[in-house]
Amino acid sequence: MNIKFFESLKRTLLLTVALLVIFTGIVVSQLVIRNYSTTLLSSAIASAENIAHKLALDVTDKILINDLVAVQKILDDQMQSEPSVSYLFIINNKKVLVHTFPNGVPKNLIDIKSTKTDDNKNITKLVSEKNERFIDIQLPIFKKKAGILRLGISEGPYQYKVKQLSIKMTLITFAVLVVSLVLSHLLISHLIKPLIELTDTVKDIDEENLNIRLDVKGPAEIKKLVAAYNAMIGRIAGYTTKLKGYNQKLKQKNKDLDRVHNQMMTTFSVAQKIAALPDLQSICSFLIATLQEIVECKEISLITFDYEQKIPYLLSEGKFLSMGKGNFDLLQNKTNNINSPIFLKDNEIEALPMPRHLNPSARMAIFPFHHHKQVLGAILISCPDDCVCVKTEMDVINLILKQASGAVYRASEHDKEIKGLKRKIDKVSGYKGMVGKDPKIQIIYKLIEDVAPTDATVLIQGESGTGKEMVAKAVHDVSGRSDNPFVVINCSAYPATLLESELFGHEKGAFTGAVQRKTGRFEQATGGTVFLDEIGEISLSAQTMLLRVLQSQKIERIGGNKSIKVNTRVLAATNRNLLEEVKNGNFREDLYYRLNVIPIDLPPLRERKNDVSLLAKYFLKKFAIEQEKKIDKIDPEAMRLLLDYRWPGNIRELENSIEHAVTLSKSDKIFISDLPNNLIVKVKTQPTKRTKVLTANEENLIRQALNDCNWNKTSTATNLGISRSTLYEKLKKYNILSPGKFPKNS
Repeated sequence: MNIKFFESLKRTLLLTVALLVIFTGIVVSQLVIRNYSTTLLSSAIASAENIAHKLALDVTDKILINDLVAVQKILDDQMQSEPSVSYLFIINNKKVLVHTFPNGVPKNLIDIKSTKTDDNKNITKLVSEKNERFIDIQLPIFKKKAGILRLGISEGPYQYKVKQLSIKMTLITFAVLVVSLVLSHLLISHLIKPLIELTDTVKDIDEENLNIRLDVKGPAEIKKLVAAYNAMIGRIAGYTTKLKGYNQKLKQKNKDLDRVHNQMMTTFSVAQKIAALPDLQSICSFLIATLQEIVECKEISLITFDYEQKIPYLLSEGKFLSMGKGNFDLLQNKTNNINSPIFLKDNEIEALPMPRHLNPSARMAIFPFHHHKQVLGAILISCPDDCVCVKTEMDVINLILKQASGAVYRASEHDKEIKGLKRKIDKVSGYKGMVGKDPKIQIIYKLIEDVAPTDATVLIQGESGTGKEMVAKAVHDVSGRSDNPFVVINCSAYPATLLESELFGHEKGAFTGAVQRKTGRFEQATGGTVFLDEIGEISLSAQTMLLRVLQSQKIERIGGNKSIKVNTRVLAATNRNLLEEVKNGNFREDLYYRLNVIPIDLPPLRERKNDVSLLAKYFLKKFAIEQEKKIDKIDPEAMRLLLDYRWPGNIRELENSIEHAVTLSKSDKIFISDLPNNLIVKVKTQPTKRTKVLTANEENLIRQALNDCNWNKTSTATNLGISRSTLYEKLKKYNILSPGKFPKNS
């Protein structure tokens, strides 16, 4: 039988009841059957004895008179009248007188107890060869004088009655078993019902539901069990709560331990890792990422100071953003006066010129870092109200910053050197989007660098198309206002009546059509730069208002009487001779001198012949990319044509000509046929011989071409459109030698 069968209390109880009923039934049946069998056997023996005594009396006389026939008849009648009698025979002196056996008396039967000599009856149980059981009774007749009567009765009928009784007792036992099982099932189901309810309730209890208490009705034992279980659950709930608390504390301890371990490992490795970083931006980004790993607060920013340009920079999203030149002193003084970390509150944080996209916080910690008593910058950590991580980890942060300050200083100096070298390199071929190597344009580049850091007004003069707006944009980009608006106003594009409104704005209802207030360009450019192109075209009334702006940095909207403070730098440009305009009374003299604080005179392209090929190649590359064409060369004949042309439209005309050529070109090279017709016609009217072109500035052109080709004479001759032998003659004529060689003594 499966062991799982006994796991059920109900099945075990039912099996126990069944076994008890079966065992009791078997015992009772055996006792009854045994008693019944004994009674039947005793009754049969008594009946047989009575029959034997009766027969002995009946046959005594007959045997004595030797009337054996009568004796035989008595025996036969007795056999017929008593079915229980199996055989009868009378033996005298070992001689069978009469018998009822059809085939004679078996010899073995005659020999049984034939030696017995007493007069008492003898009862013997026999088993035949056919395995039939008999009770043999020997009764002396007339004290054995008339012989011995042998009577045998079969046990078969009595055994059959016992078997029938056994079957009845078995059926009765089975019936009692069924009734007992049914009654036991009902009784057991009733008794264990509270246990089942208890089990079902317990199934719903887990670590999250330890507050459930059992309320199961039942006998006193069940109630005791429920009470004990509820008490146990209460203790388990208490232990579980404590265990969770200990587990949480353990997790926090492990977390703190891991953080301290990471802090120490980071502190030991930060100097080594920083030394491998290439520039200041990478070092500062690494510092922020490192601190974010070891402190809880992740809102970390970094400020560095550029002492050369007096500009603070904020590292945000991996890039340095200028915080404005005007904030340098404020931030530098804020960090320079502290040698240890400080915490700022709400009002102090709001006073800092931080970008708006940074998440506001209730507190901010400032960690300055120095190099030889010079403040290089500061780490800003924004903290929520409940944060204590910075206080507990100040020593680690300070240690990291001390280790990194030297690398930050060296990277800062290295970046300055790189920027200086880049500026020098840019000056060779261009500057802030402007292209040119000519000494005249190089002077302009240097002037822009000198003028840009100041707020001085600049007047840019030059012919149309010389790049006055690009110069103004370069001044703005190099200045401390580069992060603020650069507003361009083309004064010639507006009528006199609308120009003032465009510059200074107007109030609602100031004139017909002024349906709402409009902000002027000066207000829009607050903090940045206003570029007034074609300044010579403005009216005298606008000149008056512009003069006030330059003098007081205040404007008044048209139709308004309120002075508005602005903070703008003014750059102006014109292709007119303003001094002549002043003499003619068309331009205010005081405004002219206000504008002409720093004059920049741009040379026309015809005075920068050396830059024509450089500009042409620059525009070729630009338009080839825009039009997705693979054009990277200009045919030498086409280049000579560009060099011969006087360019009255200056750089703008050259740009348009190259765009025209790229658009029409069908090959990977620009030919004369691709250039505008008017350019070709005008050049043909000028001297076209190569000697005249070279004569104008032959030596300078040859030197410039050699520099462009890295002194490769074959390439130089190709670019100039002359043969190598002609180039060597020119080199000898002008005594032009490669760098590092010295002329021979004559």
